[in-house]
Amino acid sequence: MAAEPARRGPSGRTGSPSPDGHGTPAGRPVVVFDLDGVVVWTEHLWEESWEVYCRRHGAPWTRDDTLRVQGMSSPEWSRDVAGRIHSRTGARVDPEHVYESCVAHMRDALLAGRGPLLPGARDLLTDTAAATVIGLASSAARPVIDTVLEREGLAGLFAATVSSEEVARGKPSPDVYTEALRRLGVPPATAVPLAVEDSANGIRAADAARMRVVALPNRDYPPGEDALALAEHVAADHDDARAYLRSALEAVP
Repeated sequence: MAAEPARRGPSGRTGSPSPDGHGTPAGRPVVVFDLDGVVVWTEHLWEESWEVYCRRHGAPWTRDDTLRVQGMSSPEWSRDVAGRIHSRTGARVDPEHVYESCVAHMRDALLAGRGPLLPGARDLLTDTAAATVIGLASSAARPVIDTVLEREGLAGLFAATVSSEEVARGKPSPDVYTEALRRLGVPPATAVPLAVEDSANGIRAADAARMRVVALPNRDYPPGEDALALAEHVAADHDDARAYLRSALEAVP
């Protein structure tokens, strides 16, 4: 978005296309993963960052507030947090300061070893990347995405990564997924791509992007039945998701 600072401009790792020129091996669909709640256990850290920031400014932050902003892009939740503080205390804070403070909180937590990989996440990613091209479409701010992938040595697995702060709208709008598919070079005639999501707004975003959704329900912030009904498969755990993706990829003629 042209109005945002340079650090929020379009970026992401784009790998070389495969021999078919479509970014997918032998016509197999690409798979795009969410980050928070699918790869790493970090949703509670985001909630903590918002709660800490609001407490410093004399405003409460509730679980309902967290559920409302989940999936929003960082510019969206920064404005929301600033608005909540104003409505509850009358104080005005700069959304840019909200962003900088909360993202710094997240990076400090991650670099201190908090927000570990979820059990089975590494195998889920590496096995899927061995079978097809994978991407990442996350609501997390770009500095947080890069910190996680670099900390865990996972950056090289992804042909493209997208933060929703790099598109017009956050989840549940499909923008972050459609941008990931664009960067992956997926043409309209390619096999329908797959998405792996844990949250209600994430599932809705991937479904709105006309992707096949594998739901991996977040244990702390479980999606409702209405969102789960949009998924092609609801996985019991990461191993189940990995097995389902393997079958889905092998089923392509």
